[in-house]
Amino acid sequence: MRRRALLQAFALAPLLDVNAKLLAMPAQRVLRLGAPKATPKRVFAAGPPAAVLLAAVAPGRLLGWPMKVSPEALAQLPAALRTLPVVGRLAGRGSTVSLERLLAMQPDLVLDAGDFDANYRDSAERVWKQTAIPFELIAGRLPDHPAQLRHVGRLLGVAARGEALAQAAEAQLALVREVLATRAAATRPTVYYGRGSDGLESGLSGSINTEVIEFCGARNVAASAGAGGLARVSFEQLLAWDPDVILTQDAGFAARAAQDPRWRALRAVRERRLHCAPVWPFGWLDGPPGVNRLPGLPWLLSRLHPGAAPALAPAALHARIGALHQLLWGQPLPAALARSLDANV
Repeated sequence: MRRRALLQAFALAPLLDVNAKLLAMPAQRVLRLGAPKATPKRVFAAGPPAAVLLAAVAPGRLLGWPMKVSPEALAQLPAALRTLPVVGRLAGRGSTVSLERLLAMQPDLVLDAGDFDANYRDSAERVWKQTAIPFELIAGRLPDHPAQLRHVGRLLGVAARGEALAQAAEAQLALVREVLATRAAATRPTVYYGRGSDGLESGLSGSINTEVIEFCGARNVAASAGAGGLARVSFEQLLAWDPDVILTQDAGFAARAAQDPRWRALRAVRERRLHCAPVWPFGWLDGPPGVNRLPGLPWLLSRLHPGAAPALAPAALHARIGALHQLLWGQPLPAALARSLDANV
């Protein structure tokens, strides 16, 4: 109760002044620049994590997608999101929308979510100063998601929706804590996350791209190569690591690796511990690193720590992920996706 009271008190704090000071919140970090004149109705998502956050909390407020979304993914989303244009992005690996175009869209608010380092804060401040459009930057690491969802729900006038999503997020984080309490650090599996069509890109220590993996108690073998973001990995290095588990989101790579004699030199491939995470409507491990990863938490726990908790038994896992998918995206879990919960590569 004390934590919730603190969150509520901070949520009601006055907007920041033009100095754009950082507002410190328990389990939530927000940079607020300017103030919408009323509850925002037209919100520009600065990058993919903000877009999926809006798609979950208030799909009718999203002006357009900052990235291309496949028809298969759109089919699993609310109708209001299926015909939105691709409008470009302000955040991430390079902006694709000019400030002139942003102004022409007349958003009530620019929302960004995810990484919260100095580069992102400086970028947000530059956009705000040059356009005078209110800008909200919200931290989006996994532990931030419950407070993030509550905050955006209140900001957009859909507090009940934000609260329901926040409680669902808290339930997934609690499951992670429950499972890891039964697993001594030294006994947790070593894991390699293979990105891309050849599986030879991975996240280093502290990378937001491998956050779900490390959060669920796996020992990321690529962390030994240093800290930072993404990096290329040689196959020789991968052979030396010989991880207990290999994860990917690329179904084509997973199918090829399972049959490739070179990849079968790895224990994880030979022993069928190469797991391909779902990507519908968005990646469950990554792509983008947003609230779309919440179903990936129980799914990944079931792969890394099978049998560690009753919630990871097949029927319970199906029920949990199905309810979470319905809550997030307003659609039942597709039958093909449900079947994949039981399958290895």
